[in-house]
Amino acid sequence: MEDLALKRRNARAVKPDPAFWGGRRVLVTGHTGFKGSWLLVMLDALGAQVTGLALAPDTVPAMFDVIGGPALCDHHVADIGDAAAVEAIFARAEPEIVLHLAAQPLVRASYADPLGTYRTNVMGTAHVLEACRKTPSVRTIVSVTTDKCYANDGRTEGYREDAPLGGHDPYSNSKACAELVSACWRDSFLMERGIGLATARAGNVIGGGDWSADRLVPDAVRAFSEGRALEIRNPDAVRPWQHVLEPLTGYLLLAEALAADPARFAKGWNFGPAPADMASVREVIDLLVAHWGVTQPWEKQLGQHPHEAAMLTLDSSAVADALGWRPRLSLDEALALTAHWYRADDKRAATRAQAEDFLAMVPA
Repeated sequence: MEDLALKRRNARAVKPDPAFWGGRRVLVTGHTGFKGSWLLVMLDALGAQVTGLALAPDTVPAMFDVIGGPALCDHHVADIGDAAAVEAIFARAEPEIVLHLAAQPLVRASYADPLGTYRTNVMGTAHVLEACRKTPSVRTIVSVTTDKCYANDGRTEGYREDAPLGGHDPYSNSKACAELVSACWRDSFLMERGIGLATARAGNVIGGGDWSADRLVPDAVRAFSEGRALEIRNPDAVRPWQHVLEPLTGYLLLAEALAADPARFAKGWNFGPAPADMASVREVIDLLVAHWGVTQPWEKQLGQHPHEAAMLTLDSSAVADALGWRPRLSLDEALALTAHWYRADDKRAATRAQAEDFLAMVPA
């Protein structure tokens, strides 16, 4: 990893254990997406045997293609809305650990297709968890939701894990429902068998390889590359920004902890940035502009837009105390890595280098 990202190391931060992951049978849902593709690279570096279950990539280009995804896992194209297909893949793979990332992840898309969003995020989660229940080999499950699963009351302090669930838009609300579904399967079926199920609530992830529509960094990269001004809907909205490798490391550490002590760790956990890195949209873009080296201004997008919360921050003190997980990169460092990735000539090599160097980071 470039020197720009090695300046900040947390002496108390911990990292995934290759001895735990080496040869471990892991099933990842959503492995063809942005976060899922980065997770494939990390698991490959750790020596895991990975089965992937997801829809085909929905962007061109796609991070899954950049990393050579089919070579990194037993690749299955399937819809988690299809319970029978999910159960068949589980039965064949016999995973020990399940990392459930598959989702409809976009707020604005959820307004356009609310029923499809609930089908994937709620019933899809139920199908995955039911497949876990029916697969004797499964011992550990991390189900990824979102920071937006909380009932946003406009508070300025970070949401803790015991804050009420809610969600104004269909995406956020469906993820709150996925939290309830996860709690139901844990309490009704899994815990009595010693199977650890935890949910993970991360912030707004950034990093190379995201080409989704209506996301800040991909929209900025497209605008910068085309030499035009970036249009921003809500420049003063504050979010918990973090590099994609940060929460993914947290998911891996959480899986390790669940395997060792399912009763203690089987609940919801926040994985957010340091308080100093909760920033407004305009602050993020100003930093990214500096790293990209462009002069195009951004401008506020006119017109009416669907509701989006003005303020959302996370309190991750619980997971820091319990797991030793803490963010390693500042927002500025995360954006510098992101800009470097998008401008790299060999993006597959850049992905591998950033992932492996992040996993190897040790206290200074």
